[in-house]
Amino acid sequence: MDLSDALGDGMTTNSPWPGQNQQAGGAVWPGQQPNQPAWPGQQPNQPAWPGQQPNQPAWPGQAGQAGQPGAPVWPGGQPGQPAWPGQPAQQPQWPGPQPGQPSQPGWPAQPSQPTAPGWPSPNPGPGPGPPMAAQKSMTVPYDQILPNGLYDKLLLTINGRINPNAKMFTVNLTRGNDIAMHLNPRFDDKGKKTIVRNSLIANNWGKEEREHKQFPFVQGQSFELKILCTASEFRVAVNKVHLFEFKHRMRDLQAINHLGIYNDVTLSSVLIERLP
Repeated sequence: MDLSDALGDGMTTNSPWPGQNQQAGGAVWPGQQPNQPAWPGQQPNQPAWPGQQPNQPAWPGQAGQAGQPGAPVWPGGQPGQPAWPGQPAQQPQWPGPQPGQPSQPGWPAQPSQPTAPGWPSPNPGPGPGPPMAAQKSMTVPYDQILPNGLYDKLLLTINGRINPNAKMFTVNLTRGNDIAMHLNPRFDDKGKKTIVRNSLIANNWGKEEREHKQFPFVQGQSFELKILCTASEFRVAVNKVHLFEFKHRMRDLQAINHLGIYNDVTLSSVLIERLP
C-alpha cells in the first residue's frame, strides 16, 4: 500500500488544510495568507505574534532583541523597559498606611474605635519631642504638676511594679479638687479583679465604668501604663495592649494640670511627651 492509499481517495501529501485553497509549496496553516511559511518562524519578513507590531521580535524577551527600543518585556523585566501589554507601567502603591505600620506613633495597635464629637484644646501644648522625665523622685504618693495642662496627643507613660499583696493603686488627673479621670485597678473588689474609672466634679462622683478586655496587672510584677489624651477622650493601654477609652467629662483640658499616683505601687519612671 502506498501513501495515497493510506490517506484515502482524493487526499495526497500536498492536499491543503481543510477550508484552504491549494497553495504552492504544500499545506498552509489555518488563517495564513498565501506564500507565507506554515508557522511564524524566526526568518525576516515573517508575520509577528498576534498583536505584535511588524519587524518586532516574535516573542517578548527573545534572544538578540533584549534592550531594543519598542521591544516588549516579560513582566519583571529590567528598569526602563516597557511592561507586558496591559500591565501598568508602575506597580500601584498600597492604599493608605503600609501594612505592619502602627496607625499612631508610640501607641499600641487597636481596632477601630467609634468616633465622637470632640472640641479643640484651648492650649495645643508643646511641639512633638523626645519623652521628658517628669521628676527625679518616684516616691509614692506621687504628685506631678502638668504646666501646660492636658491637650490633644499628650501621652503619659508610667512604669513601675505592683507591690506584693497589693489591694489597689490609683492614678488621678485633677483640676483643683475635681478629678477629671480616676483610674483605680483593684485586686479584690468583692472577689473580682477590676479597673474602675470615674470622675469627681463639684464633690459629686459620676457613673463608674468597669468594662475592659482584661486585667493585666499582677502582684509583684512590673507594668507599663500609657494614658493618651485626645480631643474627646482618654485612651488607656497596659503592657502595649489597648484596654479601653474614657470620654472627657471636663471640657477645659488646659485646666487639668495635676497627675497623682497613690497606694500599692512602686514607680520607676513617669514620662510626658506629645505625639506628632
